[in-house]
Amino acid sequence: MADVAYVNGAFMPLSEARVSVEDRGFQFGDGVYELLRVYDGRPFRPVEHLARLERSAAALGISLPYPRERWLALIDEAVARSGYAEGKVYIQVTRGAAPRDHAVGGPLSPTIVLTVRAYTPGEAALYTAGVDVVTVPDIRWGRCDIKSVCLLANVLAKQQARDAGAFEALFVRDGWVLEGATSNVMVVKDRRVLTPPEGPYLLSGITRQVTLAVAQKADIPVSELPLREADLYAADEVFLTGTTIEVLPVARVDGRRIGGGAPGPVTRSLMARFGESRA
Repeated sequence: MADVAYVNGAFMPLSEARVSVEDRGFQFGDGVYELLRVYDGRPFRPVEHLARLERSAAALGISLPYPRERWLALIDEAVARSGYAEGKVYIQVTRGAAPRDHAVGGPLSPTIVLTVRAYTPGEAALYTAGVDVVTVPDIRWGRCDIKSVCLLANVLAKQQARDAGAFEALFVRDGWVLEGATSNVMVVKDRRVLTPPEGPYLLSGITRQVTLAVAQKADIPVSELPLREADLYAADEVFLTGTTIEVLPVARVDGRRIGGGAPGPVTRSLMARFGESRA
């Protein structure tokens, strides 16, 4: 088993992968990406991830060089080459390499990087006890619905959370809760799941979508509506969703205990049902 990279048409060990210093992804964050989980050697929801990659690239005017069928074949081959039963697949597409200039001088050949790494599960205690999160002001740009490689605001927020001893930072803009630095957020009130609606300030995760579908299938009421910061503190339960964390309970927000301070019944149910959805 080994970390694998695919760069502009060729497979190689990840340690040997290189891109140009003139690449616009490096110079400007001018690119898009996706992250997929691999369960038992099988990529999870690759079609949904590729559909979002296509939307993100189109929003930035980046032409993807491969049709979806080719992407699917590349993902499968990369996973097979790695030998990892449990892994992470990153796909990054930048506008390409060119002499440094903010404006794009003409058509470029996109830079394609696909990597496979082993997945290391989070500590079991995170799921049995819940995690701490903090709220932070949202300083991101106005198109957070594009999964761009330009993630500096997310990096700063995640570091702020870590410095505070918390697992995640939740972005708040004008009093409205949006999402985490690396996750989506949901609350439970009176056994109803509530989550901020899709829009320009929210990247709707594939795990978010699967979790909402799983909840509806289980006859758990779901509403996508704007949430105030106060709604977090008053919630019966709060949990995060994301590719690498799946469904993760929150015990405290800004040091305030949520509900009983332990994973609640709806969260526990969704954790189990999401696991079943992977089969």
